[in-house]
Amino acid sequence: MHHFHYRGEDLYCEEVPISALAEEVGTPFYLYSHATLTRHFRVFNEAFQEIPHLICFAAKANANLAILNLFSTMGGGADVVSGGELFRALRAGIAPDRIVFAGVGKSREEMVEALKADILMFNVESSQELRLLNQVAGEMGMVARVALRVNPDVDPKTHPYISTGLKQSKFGIDISLALEEYQLAQSLPHIAIVGIHEHIGSQITDVTPFVDSLSRIAELIGELRTLGIEIRYLDMGGGLGIPYDDETPPHPTEMAKAINPILKPLGCTIIFEPGRVIVGNAGILVTKVLYTKRTPEKDFVIVDAGMNDLVRPSLYESYHAIQPVRRLDGRGRLTVDVVGPICESGDFLAKNREITMVEPGELLAVMSAGAYGFTMASNYNARPKAAEVLVKEDRHFIIRARESYEDLIRGEDIPDNL
Repeated sequence: MHHFHYRGEDLYCEEVPISALAEEVGTPFYLYSHATLTRHFRVFNEAFQEIPHLICFAAKANANLAILNLFSTMGGGADVVSGGELFRALRAGIAPDRIVFAGVGKSREEMVEALKADILMFNVESSQELRLLNQVAGEMGMVARVALRVNPDVDPKTHPYISTGLKQSKFGIDISLALEEYQLAQSLPHIAIVGIHEHIGSQITDVTPFVDSLSRIAELIGELRTLGIEIRYLDMGGGLGIPYDDETPPHPTEMAKAINPILKPLGCTIIFEPGRVIVGNAGILVTKVLYTKRTPEKDFVIVDAGMNDLVRPSLYESYHAIQPVRRLDGRGRLTVDVVGPICESGDFLAKNREITMVEPGELLAVMSAGAYGFTMASNYNARPKAAEVLVKEDRHFIIRARESYEDLIRGEDIPDNL
């Protein structure tokens, strides 16, 4: 459920007409619904109320400070994968003891930052990372709390680029090597084992992969405990999908019903890392039609948002519904490519999509763009990044100003006597 709806012919976000926002803010811009964000977080949280748990929102999905702060006020933490995301989470007011740090390529500098912040734990992904973290913690006179990310080799049945739990994945430690790696961690003087981590992928639309992977992890926890290695936290990652088109992903309560029987007997605090399932349908990208173009082979609608703003269609061939911000009766429908201004043939928001005919100057809403939208944006073609706007009831807030041309060259310099 989301709070983008038509009133008469006009598309609203909660109580605010989107066309009025476009007049004030300009296009393109990202637009988020406060009511949807809070509802989705609350629904996910309540689905698992029977077990001790912590929701560490995946900052990679949407790292805007206002949104991270909102989840923090609701009791959430953050799953971060870089020093920059750690900085953003702390600046947004998230308590360090609700932050977990994952990612295959943590640098020494990032380890230092996270140790200084005293985060809950590092999700370690390789032997070399484990040894370096032990060295860094020792140099600082500290002990690093860790979980090892174990790769359970379960197929999440999602896009290959967002499948992370198979043997050929760069992520995690193969489950067949996990006992050996935990024993290594146990031997290191500046490492404290507190948990185990797994994450099998993103946009998963079936509970079976979650059940299969957790069953394997539960067996491993039992083996670890027989070796005297206690596991207090089970971080099961995120990955629950959302409907972009005709998908029917499980509701969080359905997921809870399937996995709680595995989780309850373990006696662990469960860490969840939802991202897309909370923010995906809570945001849209608003764009303006620049031109319509007809060729002998194809019809195009050219808009002012491109792959630099929303790369998912170009990168994954992902589907995003596209709706008019103002519906006009009596117009025919046409099959078109909705494309942006970027000088790449791969710059599109939709291909061979049947939409209501539009005219230059009219607005389109690219739906389900709250996750992996702005966070994957770039300045390609020297395009300033879009603004971000949050609506709460009948009020709106610009939570990120549109970049200026001056922003594009900040930090650059032309050397003298070049």
